[in-house]
Amino acid sequence: MTPADLSQAVQAAVSAAVEAGELTVAVPEHVTIERPKNRDHGDYATNVALQLAKPAGKPPRAVAEVLAGRLREIAGVSKVDIAGPGFLNITLDAATQGELARTIVEAGPAYGRNDALKGLKINLEFVSANPTGPIHIGGVRWAAVGDSLARVLKATGAEVTTEYYLNDAGVQIGKFAASLQAAANGRPAPEDGYVGEYIVDIAKTLVANVPGVLDLPEDEQVQVFRTEGLKLMVAEIKRSMDEFGTDFDVWFSEKTLHDSGAVEKSIERLREQGHVFDQEGAIWLRTTDFGDDKDRVLIKADGETTYFAADAAYYLSKRDRGSEVSVYMLGADHHGYVNRLKAIAACAGDDMDKNIEVMIGQFVKMVRDGQEVRMSKRAGNIITIDDVIEWVGVDAARYSLVRYPTDSTITLDINVLTSQTNENPVFYVQYAHARMCSVQRNAEQKGITKAAAEDFKPELLSTEWESTLLGQLGEFPRVLAAAGELREPHRVARYLEEVARDYHRFYDNCQILPKGDEEVTDLTHARLWLADATRTVIANGLTLLGVSTPERM
Repeated sequence: MTPADLSQAVQAAVSAAVEAGELTVAVPEHVTIERPKNRDHGDYATNVALQLAKPAGKPPRAVAEVLAGRLREIAGVSKVDIAGPGFLNITLDAATQGELARTIVEAGPAYGRNDALKGLKINLEFVSANPTGPIHIGGVRWAAVGDSLARVLKATGAEVTTEYYLNDAGVQIGKFAASLQAAANGRPAPEDGYVGEYIVDIAKTLVANVPGVLDLPEDEQVQVFRTEGLKLMVAEIKRSMDEFGTDFDVWFSEKTLHDSGAVEKSIERLREQGHVFDQEGAIWLRTTDFGDDKDRVLIKADGETTYFAADAAYYLSKRDRGSEVSVYMLGADHHGYVNRLKAIAACAGDDMDKNIEVMIGQFVKMVRDGQEVRMSKRAGNIITIDDVIEWVGVDAARYSLVRYPTDSTITLDINVLTSQTNENPVFYVQYAHARMCSVQRNAEQKGITKAAAEDFKPELLSTEWESTLLGQLGEFPRVLAAAGELREPHRVARYLEEVARDYHRFYDNCQILPKGDEEVTDLTHARLWLADATRTVIANGLTLLGVSTPERM
């Protein structure tokens, strides 16, 4: 029985009490079931009696007495106690708890998936670094978190479009092109230009791909370096993202907003909403109506379009493409963008608290031997995604970047993340998975196969370690639902560490396979079912984080 099953059972008990005239209340749409920290308080607890007491016009303990009587009649419930002011502590029998192992194994990859966000259409934009250089460590964090969040959202029923916004228009692209041109001609980079080995590498590749480019006049040269250099840089970014296991459904070009006239059309749409005004020759959006600290210029007095105008057009593009919720994942230096982006949504007639979400990710530091690592071999002054992959590997990088809330600054220790010790969280979880696979291999070598489903005896899984592990496995659907609803994939990583901990304790205290000439018993088969269920949960969780599930370590 999962917590969701028990929640429905309690809800049914309330409904039955209402029908019998024992309670006069509205049946709650959802009943909260929690797992007590103190197992002496039962397997699960609910405060539903306290919630219903006032509308029922009865003391909480009186409501609890009514519900306890009905819950005790449910198959699989061995005991119901009333604690404190009216909490219901519910204990399941061993067979009902153990049955969860069968449920998980038979569900396989589907276990944990739910409909918490069923049908919600979400546009999830992340990384979106300027295509003027390699992805730096901040972008690497978003690549890990964003891709994991997309997987979690899909697993909770949402329809998700992942998107990378290419800022391929504007001043920085011009500086990038000029830097490539300078490198190709053996000149120093221009003031405020881009430097690093990657600039030299791209310039060399471009010259090889476009014979005669250096024979063109300077102004024609720079246009070639702009167009072709941008293609090479975007291809490099896509290669890095692919190597990191991060995929995007859409690579959206800012330039297309300008070329298609979408920027001008968006300004007219916002004007129709009544929030665009003209002042001192410029065109403005009155974002202060919705919490922004100042109104924003869309088109300057000289006719130049601002970045903010493109931001407005981009948001409207997402909505036109069917997005109900647009999630922006921005870097630590973008706090000022939160209110202005939300104001765009409000000016467009949307709900700024529902149709748009802005997440801010904090800084990441990497240390080796106690010293912060700051420099990249290719980029010179930043740590790039390729550096991170080279230093710690994709699995360790993804897992360690996801396992913290995005609003926390994190420090990654290269020595720890490359060690095969329990201090390395990804190793700790992956090792648990490999350990279960090893149990399966050892069983096969002994000629032991997991009992058929009809011969599985769940009531034998009755020790405290088995009960604790089963209770933990039952939490996975709720953890996954919360991770999706709160946009917090780190909850999955932390949960997996708890599952791994409880499995290691179970493994150390409960003999799974017989030794020597010991007999293969029903308990052997039952514990193999439990090990397989645990392996399934950890595999499902790691897959959601984009981390591999090794069978040997």
